[in-house]
Amino acid sequence: MHDGMTLISTLAAAFGLALVLGLLAQWARLPALVGYLLAGVLIGPHTPGFVGDLHLAQQLSEVGVMLLMFGVGLHFSVGDLMSVKGIALPGALVQMAAATAMGGALAHWWWGWTVGASLVFGLALSVASTVVLLRALESRELLHTGNGRIAVGWLVVEDLAMVLALVLIPVLGGKDEGAGGGNLAVTIITTLLAVAAFVAVMLIAGRRLLPWLLWQVNRTGSRELFTLATVAAAVGLAVGAAALFGVSVALGAFFAGLVLRESAFSERAAHESLPLRDAFAVLFFVAVGMLFDPRILIDQPLAVLATVAVILVGKTLAAAALVLLLKYPLSTALTVAVSLAQIGEFSFILLGLGQSLNLVPPEAASLVVAGAIVSIALNPVLFSGVEPLRRFVLSRSAWARKLEARDDPLAELPADTPHTSLAGQIVLVGHGRVGQSLLQQLGGRPVVVVDRDRDVVERLRASGQAAVLGDASEAMTLVQAHIAHAAWLVVALADVRGVPVLLDLARQLNPQLRCAVLAYTEEEATWLADTGVTHVVRSQHALAQALAQVVNDVAAPQAVPAH
Repeated sequence: MHDGMTLISTLAAAFGLALVLGLLAQWARLPALVGYLLAGVLIGPHTPGFVGDLHLAQQLSEVGVMLLMFGVGLHFSVGDLMSVKGIALPGALVQMAAATAMGGALAHWWWGWTVGASLVFGLALSVASTVVLLRALESRELLHTGNGRIAVGWLVVEDLAMVLALVLIPVLGGKDEGAGGGNLAVTIITTLLAVAAFVAVMLIAGRRLLPWLLWQVNRTGSRELFTLATVAAAVGLAVGAAALFGVSVALGAFFAGLVLRESAFSERAAHESLPLRDAFAVLFFVAVGMLFDPRILIDQPLAVLATVAVILVGKTLAAAALVLLLKYPLSTALTVAVSLAQIGEFSFILLGLGQSLNLVPPEAASLVVAGAIVSIALNPVLFSGVEPLRRFVLSRSAWARKLEARDDPLAELPADTPHTSLAGQIVLVGHGRVGQSLLQQLGGRPVVVVDRDRDVVERLRASGQAAVLGDASEAMTLVQAHIAHAAWLVVALADVRGVPVLLDLARQLNPQLRCAVLAYTEEEATWLADTGVTHVVRSQHALAQALAQVVNDVAAPQAVPAH
């Protein structure tokens, strides 16, 4: 093939093999990303046959990271980020410290690496892949749940910490002149000020400028220009943030989406960029596979197993323990722990920097990539086992049930809750966007809100709204919401798969209970109606009725006042 077609040949091989192996993985009941990783191994420099351009593949995968983080920002408001700061900030920092200590001790005491090499290796194992997490959360419709927001917020904190780490590692390697304690302090302060300046610029100026620019593009009526503007905003701001403020491109793209979320174009921008996000996310996994040298499995099998153990066992247990210590339920602990049981893009960036500074030995990269491939391949399997594991443990362990209940005051209504709120009330499950709007529309009617997000329940309690913390599919949660005396059960959740179990349990406690659920597709509506839901509200029909009501109200003839 012509030398000038390196990019095209790499893309053709990556997409073609990823498609074939992804299909084979699906037929074998494995996650498709396992096929993407294997495609990368086959076209990588460590296996015979065609060899793709690794440098080009890595750069293309960075575009995927930018677009994906931009999409996350479009759906993750500042309020969402601040609502989970109580768990994400301390949890992420302590978990990273614990994982770094485990990986560093392994490298230093067992393999005899230097302190600097051990620290870089431990840091590489401590940070999870945003790409992998978001793919897992989106595929299970968990991204907009309380647990999903906690996991994403946790990784945002990790990314911020990595920005600081990437600046300090050259100091550790002695590459900065006068790398003494004073210089280290100046470096830390400078980095923090740069990150703070970037966030301030994005939240103050970006919030006004970016929506205005998209509005001007939208006025042209050109779909391709709007798509181009969306991609340019994601990639351009990410690169600009890295160049001007020294933050990662992933964080730059995330905040670009975050400020755009407040505009009227957030949903359209997310829709227009979705195909590109999916395509470039595949390239990310292919690029990871290209880094893998299979000989490490033969030369150092125990080292590979130890690395995987730190990622899948050490990090998981540390994260779960931290979430439980912060008094969150078992379900949250399991979701967050599984979310972090993998490593990805920042791990490779750290290792690349360590190698350029001659801090880490050559085998460090192969060990980290081996750990990444194994953990990424197993992560969807771990996610699918969270709910069965939770139910299994709860059914057989009183201690686990205690952890789920936590003896938390938010898990039961206060004793001074008015009795008028506990008879003929509406039990509203979920306080997301739909739940918030519905609660406002219900006016003065008695409502008890059930939500699994601690911060949401705390805010509702502070405003005087009756609210219970817990999983509505658990009997004790419904009992605390006084479901036996309720008139309605209204489910306002993005994921309706658990509604049949919830409804069956609720009707055991209150046979006369009526139930209303919002369905987002016709298939969901039909399925919910078949399971016995009293009233299924189709989102598209509801929007059409609301628009018709507005038109009819405006078009109605005005009454002529009597003289």
